[in-house]
Amino acid sequence: PWRTLVTIPDAMVSSRCAVLPHPAGVAPRRRQHLPAQAFWGTERRRRRRLVSFEAPPRCHKMYVPGFGEGSPEKKAAISLLNFFNYLAVRIVLAQLESYNREAYVELKEFTSRNSVNDADSFCKNLIRESPRHKALAMRILEVRSAYMKNDFEWDNLKKLSFKMVDEANIKLMRDYVLETSHIEDDE
Repeated sequence: PWRTLVTIPDAMVSSRCAVLPHPAGVAPRRRQHLPAQAFWGTERRRRRRLVSFEAPPRCHKMYVPGFGEGSPEKKAAISLLNFFNYLAVRIVLAQLESYNREAYVELKEFTSRNSVNDADSFCKNLIRESPRHKALAMRILEVRSAYMKNDFEWDNLKKLSFKMVDEANIKLMRDYVLETSHIEDDE
């Protein structure tokens, strides 16, 4: 919390005591006399507090407005969930194509009728379609969990994200500089 810093004028400090002023709007009752030794070094401490006293940050990260339903990380996690669901459907389809052609056709037909973009609704609808589809949905849930935990290269994702953002920023800045610094020939 913010605190009011009181500076004591030299006229109010003697060698033996200091008189503290009352806050504005408060009627003084009695003057307080404190030993001057209590204020030795106060000016130095006050300056240090003033220099280093800023609004206390709640976090060292940027504030992102407009994410009432969750953090940007949560939105990214939802996107990744949908992506992992899409990958799991593709993996299961590839597996079924080689050994269970009938289930492959059923799942392919279901994906043509239902969007894979919303993972939860896709799996919910697949589970409720039929007992055979329920088994396919359970397989998709297992595959997406296993892929996310074991096979997805999270470190590579981080490196690629950093690299792609940096490269895109540099390209955009370079294009802007070339566009704005274009000098027409007088010929």
